[in-house]
Amino acid sequence: MVFLPVPAVDAVSPDVLLILTAVAGLAGMIDAIAGGGGLLALPALLWAGLPPVLALGTNKLQGTFGTATASFNYIRRGEIDWRRLRVPIVMTFVGAVSGTLAVQRVGSERLEQVVPLLLIAFALYFLLSPRIGDQDAQHRISHPLFGLLIGFGIGFYDGFFGPGTGSFFAAAFVLLLGYNLRRATAGTKVLNFTSNIASLLFFALAGKVVWQVGLPMGLAQMVGAWIGSHLVIRHGTRLIRPLLVVVSLAISLKLLLSD
Repeated sequence: MVFLPVPAVDAVSPDVLLILTAVAGLAGMIDAIAGGGGLLALPALLWAGLPPVLALGTNKLQGTFGTATASFNYIRRGEIDWRRLRVPIVMTFVGAVSGTLAVQRVGSERLEQVVPLLLIAFALYFLLSPRIGDQDAQHRISHPLFGLLIGFGIGFYDGFFGPGTGSFFAAAFVLLLGYNLRRATAGTKVLNFTSNIASLLFFALAGKVVWQVGLPMGLAQMVGAWIGSHLVIRHGTRLIRPLLVVVSLAISLKLLLSD
């Protein structure tokens, strides 16, 4: 496996790298709780002067560190059932690779119009639904079918476009598998890590990752994700529900106001 060299970019100053690292730490904590860390990290990378495609690839690198750390913590605390999530993990990887390849041929502009409406609908559901709590509910579909439909579908979306992936996974775990919000968040991080690593692989192969920026941000993401995942395990629904609502609405607003 050969990684192509990164195109030349202006050097990021130590002061700017310090700011990016601090943003990554905060993004990692938020992402471990409710998703949406990229809403902070990606604009920060663009502000630092990285071209959009390099910012996307570098964001996948630093985000992979965060989702890996959160996933490890949830696994260590017994929140993940590997037997049931095997098919969703495989199909999420396949979907993310497919989406990453597809977006290179087809524009994603139409999704910018649809996704905000879906996220607003999910925010209202998270806010108002009495079904969401600390207790599991009856599942509506099997885990293999969940993998085929949701794992592949949202994995494809994450590779193709991305904003709100965590909210979509969390809603699917709650609505279709009956997971409580803590378990849904844990499962979301595992599948989000899967889609991140799949996309990162192809960005890296194409030489679209600025490693000297992404690695320090990734280390900060690990710290933030460790803190955030501990908060989820300790506080459960009363912490996750309001943050899911805020993150979903924030991503919707950003997409609606973008050109």
